[in-house]
Amino acid sequence: MQIENDILIAASELIVKCAKNGEMIATAESCTGGLITGSLTGVDGSSSVVDCGFVTYSNEAKHQLIGVGNDLLEKFGAVSEPVARAMCEGALERAPNATIAISVTGIAGPGGGSPNKPVGLVHFGCAGKDRATITYHEVFAGDRHAVRKATVLKAFDLIAQMIDRT
Repeated sequence: MQIENDILIAASELIVKCAKNGEMIATAESCTGGLITGSLTGVDGSSSVVDCGFVTYSNEAKHQLIGVGNDLLEKFGAVSEPVARAMCEGALERAPNATIAISVTGIAGPGGGSPNKPVGLVHFGCAGKDRATITYHEVFAGDRHAVRKATVLKAFDLIAQMIDRT
C-alpha cells in the first residue's frame, strides 16, 4: 500500500521528535487496522522509535492481547472513551520498550454507525510512562479512506502532545 506524502511527512517529523526525546511508541489500533504503525515504519529511522503494534479489530483481540476488560466492552462498546483509555494503557503495559502508546477505536464506515455513534466517530487514547493518559474523540467527515487518514494524522498529533508533557 502506498502511504500518502502528507502522512509520510508527519510520520518523519514525529520520528525525529521521538528520537530526540528518547521515546518509543506502541500502538493499539482498531479502525485503522495497523495504518499508524505502517505509516511510521514507512520512514527511515523508525526502528529506533517504534516498539510494537497491536491490531485489535475484534473485541476478543482487545481483551486477550491488550487486556481491555470485557465489562468495559459490554457496558460502553468498543467505540468509547473508556475502551480507548484501556487500549492505550494496556498496550503500554504489554509493550517491552514503549514509553508512549496510542490507541484508536472508531467507525470508519461506510456502515456501522448509529445515532449515538455515527460513522466517522473515533476515540483516541494516549498513555505515557509516568504521565497522565490523554483521551480525545472526534467525528471525522468523509469516506472510509478520509476517516482513517484523519485518524492517523490526529494520532501523530496526540503522540507529539504526550512527548511535550515530559
